[in-house]
Amino acid sequence: MRERAWTPLQGGLPPAGAVTGAVVEIACDESGFSGTNLLDPATPVITHASVDLSVAEAVALIAALRSGFRYSPSEFKSGRFLRGPDAADALEWFLAELTGRAHVHVVDKEYYLVTRIVDLFLAEPSYAAGTRLTQDHRPAALSLYRAGRAAGPDWAAFLAAFVELVRIKRRHRPDHRIFERFFQARDALVRGGLGAPAGGVLDGLSRTRVWAVLTRLSDDDRSIPPPLEPMLPALAETVLFWSGGHRRVLVIHDEQSALTAGRLTRLQQALSDGAGPSPLAGLVTVDSRDDPRVQIADLLAGMARRLPPAAADGPLRPFLSPTSLRDPER
Repeated sequence: MRERAWTPLQGGLPPAGAVTGAVVEIACDESGFSGTNLLDPATPVITHASVDLSVAEAVALIAALRSGFRYSPSEFKSGRFLRGPDAADALEWFLAELTGRAHVHVVDKEYYLVTRIVDLFLAEPSYAAGTRLTQDHRPAALSLYRAGRAAGPDWAAFLAAFVELVRIKRRHRPDHRIFERFFQARDALVRGGLGAPAGGVLDGLSRTRVWAVLTRLSDDDRSIPPPLEPMLPALAETVLFWSGGHRRVLVIHDEQSALTAGRLTRLQQALSDGAGPSPLAGLVTVDSRDDPRVQIADLLAGMARRLPPAAADGPLRPFLSPTSLRDPER
């Protein structure tokens, strides 16, 4: 037998001690993660799925899929699953088994970038940004997103300039040329005539304010969340959903380098809001091959990302988060 090569798991913040009180343990995985390449047309959304199944329940579910619908171990991925000969029946059965036990948070990456522009440059950056805790910022982002998508090439250039602007290496001073390109792209978009209120959002981008935030990022101000990391607000919303305001959530997650201990600690603090223990009790990373619950979450996340919108409006709708970071009209 070939010996398996083990590498250290990345990310995570295990609880410091026993988690007491009302606690729910969930398993999570994502689909569509593309690092900081948030404008890749091949993966316009990222889906973050979670289940509260026990290990035994997940094992039984996988066994039933393989025996009842003839899926082999190598086919237990969403792409192959949805191309199987019994895909429609298997999907219906799978989702029925997960009713009330699963949740999917969807992030439109382009819309996420717009929320980052608003959160970073028009508000005070925080780890609560991009979640239901900062809903008062959402109207500005939504108006800019909708107007921008109708603006043609200038919109794509503006978003690309923003991505380049905030992709700053720690301890490297902001680049004035990139800074100027961002405002040139902003001005070109404004000249195109976005109208109110989107035009007002762009007019509110102050050079002084933007440069100050860039300086904080280059100085490694860790109170500011990484600007190009949608996994953090997705995880935050997942925790808030399962907490329901009255219990703590222990997350079992496929290894994810974006979920570092430092970032998770700051997210814990943001979610607690100074009112008692944080709903995020901790996060333990695992190899998805070793945890059947994570395999189920991975399959659900892949389905939610790959299925056409008509399917998402049908059988998947009960699982989709109403606070997903996307335009509710799309």
